[in-house]
Amino acid sequence: MSDPITGYCWKCGGGLTAFDYGRETRCGGCDQPTHSCRNCRHYAPGRANACVEPMVDLVLEKERANFCDWFQPQPKRQAAGDGVTATNESGDPAETLRRAAEDLFR
Repeated sequence: MSDPITGYCWKCGGGLTAFDYGRETRCGGCDQPTHSCRNCRHYAPGRANACVEPMVDLVLEKERANFCDWFQPQPKRQAAGDGVTATNESGDPAETLRRAAEDLFR
């Protein structure tokens, strides 16, 4: 029995389990660090420090592994390499943009 997927890699979109998020752990699909800002559900380009958490410590390199205590796995699959726009089940780009706009005002 395999472990359930708890998040997705920002670069390749591969599924990651809870055991894949260590400080030195890397994605099996693209070899990127998994405990990084780009893999976090709080990652938000355009916000202060590119994070929705106002109390987070400054992290300059968003693609490198870090020790952030606010880290939570990104629960939505993202467009490969994008890290900004989440895809949806229908694959409709207009629907994806509409949801992203609604998320801005939550």
